[in-house]
Amino acid sequence: MADKHFRFFLIQIGAVLLSILAAFAVGAALMLLIKVNPLEVYWKLFEGVLLNPYGIAQTIFKATPLIMTGLAIALGFKAGIFNIGAEGQMIVGGFFCAYAGFSLHGLPPALHIVICAAAAFAGGLAWAAIPAVLRVKTGAHEVITTIMMNFIALALTNYFITYYFHLPETVHTQLIAPAAGLARMDSFVHAFRGSPANMAFFIALALSACVWWALWKTPYGYETRAVGLSPFAAETAGINIKKNLLFTFLLSGGLSGLAAMNFIMGYKHYFEEGFSQGSGFMGIAVALVGQNHPIGIILAAFLFGALSHGTLVINALVPKDIIQILQALVIIFVISSNLAVRKFYSAVDSTPKAGQAKVKDQDGK
Repeated sequence: MADKHFRFFLIQIGAVLLSILAAFAVGAALMLLIKVNPLEVYWKLFEGVLLNPYGIAQTIFKATPLIMTGLAIALGFKAGIFNIGAEGQMIVGGFFCAYAGFSLHGLPPALHIVICAAAAFAGGLAWAAIPAVLRVKTGAHEVITTIMMNFIALALTNYFITYYFHLPETVHTQLIAPAAGLARMDSFVHAFRGSPANMAFFIALALSACVWWALWKTPYGYETRAVGLSPFAAETAGINIKKNLLFTFLLSGGLSGLAAMNFIMGYKHYFEEGFSQGSGFMGIAVALVGQNHPIGIILAAFLFGALSHGTLVINALVPKDIIQILQALVIIFVISSNLAVRKFYSAVDSTPKAGQAKVKDQDGK
């Protein structure tokens, strides 16, 4: 059984890598159509992102919130929840985080950082609680409710910033207290000087380890995966499906809220409209490309982070739309290959072995 799962895992990894290569091949064909040398573009992208310390730091910065939102989405997927509200949950979490940062003063740095992180988690969790309760109590589908909650989160936070919490002559809140800020990496890695990459990245890695442990090493994880694979079988086995869905939904929202730490505590140190830059939505792609596994999510977040920074690196050679097309192609190819692999593996697994067929013939059954 273990060998079977390991083979399936290797096939999935191979399919993902081939899908990414196929996406880049199609991207190269598009560049040829506009009379641009794709080899030159890809080398410039590789050189500016991976061979440049500043490019590496920028990729880390852009990948950090994607890791957190990717984990949030993947956690929901494991339970059969399609949480499209990570964007709104991140926005509300960011607002709570900023408020805790600028309204409290005189606290020790370690305590203030923990309080701001807890506020971000609580904000995301609270915003996820509404569609979570609707799903569990009324059966309202979370795709619709979470999409609507994204718009409400954006409008509501903009209202509070505009009329109550904005810094005069600006469109953002006041700065959080210095004690609430996360250290930047360039303070101990001088090659990263000028980049906003910060300690939130290591928090994201720690969260990845926690999610892996929770999903594969705890009774909760076993129940969550069982509910996601077959709710009816899980209920027959005595698992409280509604309780598991509610808890997982809330946890997913909290993780989305924590993604705001990267910008608010590690970069700008204030809340402003649009700070999330679509990280909640991109987290869906990260979770899908990463096969809903923490390690895959980290790698996928780095891929999309590198492509995001790459728009600036190759902007002189091709329009930034090419990178956006590449991102879309990667998502399409990976999702398609994943479905194809699952169908192929199911067909192979359901095909009777030669020995089994012979036994059936002898038994006349």
